[in-house]
Amino acid sequence: MPTEIIRVYRDVLSDDRRWAQAARALLQARGWILLNLIGSPGSGKTALLEKLAGALRDRAACAVIEADCATTRDAERIRGAGLPVSQILTGDGCHVTAAAVHQALSDLPLAGPALVFVENVGNLVCPASCDIGEAAKIAVLSVTEGEDKPLKYPILFRAARAVVLTKTDLLPHLRYRLEDVLAALRQVNGATPIFQISAKTGAGLPAFADWLLTVGPPE
Repeated sequence: MPTEIIRVYRDVLSDDRRWAQAARALLQARGWILLNLIGSPGSGKTALLEKLAGALRDRAACAVIEADCATTRDAERIRGAGLPVSQILTGDGCHVTAAAVHQALSDLPLAGPALVFVENVGNLVCPASCDIGEAAKIAVLSVTEGEDKPLKYPILFRAARAVVLTKTDLLPHLRYRLEDVLAALRQVNGATPIFQISAKTGAGLPAFADWLLTVGPPE
């Protein structure tokens, strides 16, 4: 008789989903809101968090989970801004995993309600499809990256509950059509709020800080 082969397929994402659910349970128990910042390397995520440390200091407790392939440089900057910070080193991983986030959350020295930001690995693709238990994905896009990124990387911008357009103080010095990127964002996701921010001048930061305080836990 011919040998019959039984193919067995494993859901390779099932572990990620379980860890994301565990992270949500932990967040709910502690009264924390997890916010996942996703953007390219150099998009201004760390500078944005440094400024938010001051903007939210008297309004909400905050902490940061830094995810990088290597070094603790960004975590050191966040600590210098006065926020509790944990570092995840992903090595050759292109995004932070739900399991790693759950472990970092477990170790955060916070008591009571808080906003916890994950500064994800610089990448517009992989982190957009990964559930880490967050209440919101926030796309961070700088004006130095060109106007077409929302159309070229639509998965992130469709999933984002907010878009932060950074480094707007550079607009007078760039050949950049702001109306084009706004139109591209609206084409991909017409309902997402867009915050135009300069970490250098602080322009636009208060409105974004106000919005962050309205984000509730995931349904």
